[in-house]
Amino acid sequence: MIELLKINKVFNQGRHNEYTALRDVSVVFPTGRVTVLKGPSGSGKTTLLAIAGCMGRPTSGRIRLKGMRLPAGLGVGGEAELSSLPERFLAEIRRGMFGFIFQQFNLVKGISALENVLLPAYPVATDMAALRQRGLELLSSLGMDRQAGSRVEWLSGGEAQRVAIARALINDPQVIIADEPTAHLDTALSREFMETVGLFREQGRTVIIASHDPIVFTAPCVDTVIEMRDGLLLGPSEYPVTAP
Repeated sequence: MIELLKINKVFNQGRHNEYTALRDVSVVFPTGRVTVLKGPSGSGKTTLLAIAGCMGRPTSGRIRLKGMRLPAGLGVGGEAELSSLPERFLAEIRRGMFGFIFQQFNLVKGISALENVLLPAYPVATDMAALRQRGLELLSSLGMDRQAGSRVEWLSGGEAQRVAIARALINDPQVIIADEPTAHLDTALSREFMETVGLFREQGRTVIIASHDPIVFTAPCVDTVIEMRDGLLLGPSEYPVTAP
């Protein structure tokens, strides 16, 4: 699980435009569960998502991983304290443990769907043939085998999202982080995405989604909805946070 304890995040600290995005937030994201962060724009959900995914550091507070497969040399017995780790270790954790699905998909134009899927694995991949085969298998599992060689700018919105999902899975992550993943999809594709999230849950992956889309937070696969506003949780987490 991912445990955040008394997290504060202040942007432009000490300046005239100082802004507090998160205020003393404590929450647990349990292993193998689907959690949705719900709230209006500016509520802090994307910032909390970034900190949970090791894409950003809190101004204060602690981040712990428990009961997870950690990279060699990080943590003991599946537990690690991340708050003070150097960036190079956080980068290794992000690459090996997390898969990310962004609101804008962030696909690289001018290269193929398959090449986009493989990008997160390139820094450490050694067997390129096996990597390419895994990428093709992921695209095929999402019904995208025929588009593997197509440049991403030629794809529809739904096809682009499937490429983004395959890219998120290329390193076999334990945790999937998704920020407003249905923002640019119609109703049918949004429901299709949440069916895919249900498959992630069945595979034992932890899924954390930031969304204000009712199709997302009312989906049957969702275990917990955490409502946020003004950088605060509007109610206690379903799962208790341990003492520091």
